[in-house]
Amino acid sequence: MTFEIILQALISGLLMGFIYALVAAGLSLIFGLMEIVNFAHGEFMMLSMYIAFWCYALFAIDPILSIPICIVVMFLIGVATHYGIIRHILNAPMLVQITATFGLAIFLRSLAQFLWSADYRVINDPIVEGRIEIMGIYLGIPQVVASGGCLLAFGFLYLFVNRTETGMALQATAQDRQAAGLMGIRTDRMLALGWGIGAACVGIAGSLISNYYMVFPEVGIIFALLAYVTVAMGGFGSLIGALIAGVAIGVIEAAGAMVFAPAFKYGIIFLCYLIVVMIRPKGLFGRF
Repeated sequence: MTFEIILQALISGLLMGFIYALVAAGLSLIFGLMEIVNFAHGEFMMLSMYIAFWCYALFAIDPILSIPICIVVMFLIGVATHYGIIRHILNAPMLVQITATFGLAIFLRSLAQFLWSADYRVINDPIVEGRIEIMGIYLGIPQVVASGGCLLAFGFLYLFVNRTETGMALQATAQDRQAAGLMGIRTDRMLALGWGIGAACVGIAGSLISNYYMVFPEVGIIFALLAYVTVAMGGFGSLIGALIAGVAIGVIEAAGAMVFAPAFKYGIIFLCYLIVVMIRPKGLFGRF
């Protein structure tokens, strides 16, 4: 095994880690606001990939150009989910909350199978295609663009949450909803905004990876599982934790597939996750 092969695998894992980080950031934001795990997060990503695909198939809009459409549609779906389901179960037992979001995931997956069948779909001849070579390291241009786009979106999200008045209102709502309400913050709107932003994050990620990833109803499952692990490892409610854990999981995934076998890569990820939570149950940067 040459140095170039090892380096290429690690760089590929790093690029994938940026995608995991953005997906996990949306999940972490939702949990930080209301301590509800959105089990339909992966299905939101699946919907965004289908939106990008149908924009290309019906209107010849490339996935890169359909990112704004995915953001707007997924944001509205996130807000509708809050007002239609989540707002009514905020004070319900945890089992009810889990069942509600898990049921939503099953419904969306079944709806996708009903509307579009279980066929695997791909986007042919996108704007971004091919590969580049850097000192003997080959990288797919769609993967580089997708990872760079996700990292850029993550940076904007971090600045929005930590540098804007609305972002501060989101943080205040997450820390103490009642106190935030007494200070004049419309907490219900903040919760809806959090769901919208969380869904928009997977809208960006889904649109970008649809350039090179197959689109099918179950595509969101593995991304959702890795997002849950990323959030738990990085710490619930921590965006920086989601970034660091996402990158770590991407590198671990690539290294595990290279050193052992591709069949063991997810097992190695979950083993590393168990080690982290045994040492630090709240995750690396957890607040909860």
